[in-house]
Amino acid sequence: MDCNESQKVMSAYLDEELDPSIAADCAEHLEICIACNKKYEDLTSVGRTVKRDGIKFLAPEHLRYRIMADIDAMKLRKKTSKKLPWAWINFGIAGLCSFAFMLTMFLYLSLPGERERLDQEIVASHYRSLLVNHLADVASSDHHTVKPWFTGKLDYSPPVYDFADQGFFLVGGRLDYIDQRTIAALAYRHDKHLINLFVWPDRSHVEMSSKSVSLQGFHLLEWTHFGMAYSAISDMNSQELASFRQLLITQINKEAKP
Repeated sequence: MDCNESQKVMSAYLDEELDPSIAADCAEHLEICIACNKKYEDLTSVGRTVKRDGIKFLAPEHLRYRIMADIDAMKLRKKTSKKLPWAWINFGIAGLCSFAFMLTMFLYLSLPGERERLDQEIVASHYRSLLVNHLADVASSDHHTVKPWFTGKLDYSPPVYDFADQGFFLVGGRLDYIDQRTIAALAYRHDKHLINLFVWPDRSHVEMSSKSVSLQGFHLLEWTHFGMAYSAISDMNSQELASFRQLLITQINKEAKP
């Protein structure tokens, strides 16, 4: 077996779908061919990643009912007639194809978009910080202490301010992992409420004034400003969260002036 033949049957070999003789030839070739063995290892790694991180969906109950009803009806037809007319066979195939198409579309439309996925990551990170009491790696209300702490840990410098005079007290900062990168997370306290402010460089380079959503009992406010993306999340009401955002923007603009 040469490399071209090996790569054609490699996926089937990985899934154990080949005839024993062909599988043996493929295994023998992989033992002596470094290039094909590397591609086989890459394919195996992709398979493990999909099994570990792939998104799975449970079929809704009405869909399960329809599938089981179709299976029962098919069993009944096999019992009553050993040989079906070709017209009915073609009709059944067409029906199954249509059903498969509708199921595929349903699963595709159920996939969360990039923004929704990011929002879910932020909510999960906020919840974890409250659950394990890990709001800050550097606990301090002094922004002169918190801001330098990020130096060397990130490839950017997040804006850090304390708004104690306005009722928003800086608790500290920490590193977090959002959207497949390490970012800065700043913790604030307002009355009995805690705020997590996530800050990272904006990849879209599109200025977004603000976007407010409610997820799992939390208010999430998102915006971009001067090349940075911000997400503030808390259980406080949206008006107070908007006030916090305005304080931050005002301070950033003030320092940006020559």
